[in-house]
Amino acid sequence: MINACVVGMGGRGYGLLRGVLLNNKDIRILAICDLYEDRVARGVEAARNAGMTEVKGFSDYKEALNTKGLDAVYVFSDWSTHAQIAIYAMKKGIAVASEVGCEYTLENCFNLVRTQQETGTPYMFVENCCFGKEELLATSMARNNLFGTIVHCAGAYGHDLRHEVAYGHVNRHYRFDNYQNRCCENYPTHDFGPIAKLLNINRGNRVLTVSSFATKAVGLGEYIKTRTDATEEMKNAQFKQGDIITTVLTCAGGETVLLSLDTTLPRSYSRNFTVRGTKGAYYQETHSVFLDGEKEYWDPADYHQNTLKNAVQYEAQYLPGLWKNITPEEQSLGHGGMDWFAYKAFAEALQKKEAMPIDVYDGATWQAISVLSEISIQQGGAPQAMPDFTDGQWFKRPSKDVCDLA
Repeated sequence: MINACVVGMGGRGYGLLRGVLLNNKDIRILAICDLYEDRVARGVEAARNAGMTEVKGFSDYKEALNTKGLDAVYVFSDWSTHAQIAIYAMKKGIAVASEVGCEYTLENCFNLVRTQQETGTPYMFVENCCFGKEELLATSMARNNLFGTIVHCAGAYGHDLRHEVAYGHVNRHYRFDNYQNRCCENYPTHDFGPIAKLLNINRGNRVLTVSSFATKAVGLGEYIKTRTDATEEMKNAQFKQGDIITTVLTCAGGETVLLSLDTTLPRSYSRNFTVRGTKGAYYQETHSVFLDGEKEYWDPADYHQNTLKNAVQYEAQYLPGLWKNITPEEQSLGHGGMDWFAYKAFAEALQKKEAMPIDVYDGATWQAISVLSEISIQQGGAPQAMPDFTDGQWFKRPSKDVCDLA
């Protein structure tokens, strides 16, 4: 049994508590923490209704983490507090499952790594998209050499967040402040996380440089003008965050990675996960696989007719077992099952005392993209060197996928 503390009861935190943690019979919630009393009360009530009568509520994470008998903390708070909470917990020997986001300084990333190394306390950066069905199918196919030598990958966080960001202070959400004060690739891990695992970043490969470019910031302002219920604060806000951020990464293995952040213009949701190799390609947008030699020549009409959603035919052989065996209940527990798989992986690794599938080196590297992208944009797209958080061990560390892809 894992005795746990949950820090952060906003929309994401409360959803994960209700959808994932309270449905895992191996987890007992002893403490719930948030800055807002109503959120604490809501979380405590949910836990007690699930039979966890010992749970207590806190407004200070340090007090919450002083609860006796804790094995783990789930960090669901805003981005700016992830590192400090994780570091405090690791120093107390409490394992950390940290939600995703971005970092503000490289020093925070280094401190995460140093603390984990010094304490040996387990830490997992819980990027649920690393457990995505399409991402794992393509990774499995890559591991089986269907795409040949991988030379390029792409991904995106395309998500119309205008309402969420604009009404940030109204709904007590932190993105409003971020978009006013920073211009960067502020949410790189949904798209880069699965790519990093496929390219064995920090495990035989590493990111060398980060170059980022930003468009002007006009989408949020124009959106707010259309809202009759906009507050004066919203109307007077000046936003720095460019509407579209384009980031290019170079890797030690010779690969390039193209990332796109697109959250303040009208659009549908997309992660645009793309894998390009010498023998083939995968395109998440159309769930398509293109393999060399299938046809001598592909004209556009023929290509779309024969490859649209054709990746389905590869699932029987290459889709990992967790997705083949997913239950309707697991699918209902957040993002089609990704949330369940991600947090189950943390619990299982902790109980079995195994290495975390997404470790502190991953968390530091992926979040450092935000810091470096901000500097690069300020310097007109100039490449920024990615620190080696593994201290030269990256080429010695064996590959580790988030699940069995054999």
